[in-house]
Amino acid sequence: MAVFTSVSLDDLSHWIEQFPLGQATAIKGIASGIENSNFFISTERGEFVLTIFENLDFDQLPFYLKLMHHLAERGVLVPAPVANEAGELVVPLHGKPAAIVSKLDGASQMDPQPVHCAAVGAMVARMHLAARDFPMSQPNLRGLDWWTATAPQVLPFLSADNAELLRAEIAFQQQVAASEAYRQLARGPVHADLFRNNVMFDGERLTGFFDFYFAGCDTWLFDLAVTVNDWCIDQDNGKLDPARVDAMLLAYHAVRPFTDAERASWQAMLRAAALRFWLSRLYDLYLPRQAEILTPHDPAHFERILRERIATAAPELPA
Repeated sequence: MAVFTSVSLDDLSHWIEQFPLGQATAIKGIASGIENSNFFISTERGEFVLTIFENLDFDQLPFYLKLMHHLAERGVLVPAPVANEAGELVVPLHGKPAAIVSKLDGASQMDPQPVHCAAVGAMVARMHLAARDFPMSQPNLRGLDWWTATAPQVLPFLSADNAELLRAEIAFQQQVAASEAYRQLARGPVHADLFRNNVMFDGERLTGFFDFYFAGCDTWLFDLAVTVNDWCIDQDNGKLDPARVDAMLLAYHAVRPFTDAERASWQAMLRAAALRFWLSRLYDLYLPRQAEILTPHDPAHFERILRERIATAAPELPA
């Protein structure tokens, strides 16, 4: 999250009249993240989150918001989108698509323990199963096609060593994507960005997943690899913490058992998840957009993770 488009309380007070939320009383920009303009807003009906979408268009957004609604109806803890008086979930604000969702209780758990990782693993599995009958489809917009198209834009900025790593890993992932094991992987709508700051806890109780705006249809294993690569690592060196990895994988497996194809593809998906975020952080660093509030992320973090996933055998998935 970030603020690229400014919204004042006066702007909000007029615009929000079309929603069943009463008068707006406060608005505050959210600094974390780098994709959209996000605000906490207070109204006579409670606390909500306003998002102005800087890259996604009106045609793309129904997928994300309707997916959240679909998951919420099936017991997955996600924010509820708020429709305006015309039943619309996406409404223009300052000429850009905008949406309001409910604000989750709790706070992000930035020092997760195995108990937190188990809660996340179980909810990820429930989310995957709950989305199986979601009728809409959209590819993961930060998947292999994006990696292939984006790498040439950042390569001129890289050291020779890092440029070789990027080229080699994309070639490896192209081979993986063409393999029979990959074609057998279970897939469907996924969150694709389930980092610690996109999950809320009240103590050890998980209260919700949010920020679904990188969601798309991809393998469930890739989604889990993204999650493990953030929740279950030593932040200083990128190494996996066995206790947290075991907690997350066992909890996921208890809800949705792993397949043989997934066991064969696990290390490759951990590498893919590291590559995706290394490349996106390189892109944001070297080809940045202007923002009023912006929290940059260090690409070196996911470079370390990628090198570690290549060098070290992945922990086995439960059988």
